[in-house]
Amino acid sequence: MSSTRTSDATATATSRLTVRELTLAYEDRTVVHELDLAVPDGQVTVIVGPNACGKSTTLRALGRLLKPRGGAVLLDGTELSKIPTRKIAQSIGLLPQTPVAPEAISVSDLVARGRQPHQHWWQQWSQEDERAVTDAMERTDVTALGDRSVDELSGGQRQRVWIAMALAQETDLLLLDEPTTYLDIAHQVEVLDLVRRLTAPAADGTRGRTVVTVLHDLNQAARYADHLVAMKAGRIVAEGHPNDIVTAGLVREVFGLDAVIVPCPVTGSPLVVPGAPWQATPEL
Repeated sequence: MSSTRTSDATATATSRLTVRELTLAYEDRTVVHELDLAVPDGQVTVIVGPNACGKSTTLRALGRLLKPRGGAVLLDGTELSKIPTRKIAQSIGLLPQTPVAPEAISVSDLVARGRQPHQHWWQQWSQEDERAVTDAMERTDVTALGDRSVDELSGGQRQRVWIAMALAQETDLLLLDEPTTYLDIAHQVEVLDLVRRLTAPAADGTRGRTVVTVLHDLNQAARYADHLVAMKAGRIVAEGHPNDIVTAGLVREVFGLDAVIVPCPVTGSPLVVPGAPWQATPEL
């Protein structure tokens, strides 16, 4: 299997979140093999690949939800396993693939739970907490749902509420596992546009958030990623800017699909057009 790495040697020096020879397994089944990765600060990193290639498993390890079988995940040079849970929760926000809400909890209460890592026994709720929750709900268009039970919502509405909770946590690093699941195309674009805005520098020049997300749609990944990571069978096949690595050869190697790559007429990013469609055999 070929491997393409276009990131330069300075990437690790500008990365708060890094992976070193990471091996992940479920019981006796190894899912990720000795993976090395430096997540670029202040950018959107998108992980793509076929089903069961280790994408979500890697993201779980980045959020310390899965203990490495070998190697390590490091935050600011320190292994996650050696950092207190509260400090990690103040630095890394994680939206898993299938989160479960407490029964009968309201939308506003669920979003407010994103503020728990920032609270203390002597200060349970503050104006800053209120501002963060209000802003997160406005950004994800769920303000009007605030008093409703999460149980009553559609899949798409529920997904936006979970994203709002992750945003309310206001961490510098945000991990999103398939955040567009259950969303219609309009809300998919809204969410991914929001992800892009999160990484934009502030007016005072402060660097924006760092986002790592898993996506199934390769065209969406190529459109929104600053740094694209293509995985297959638990290993990184290629990583770099989408313009540099998304080729017909990569699509064939990773997904087993013949395709033509053309520039997107809107963004100029690589657009993957599948090869000739299946046709029925004419009856004799």
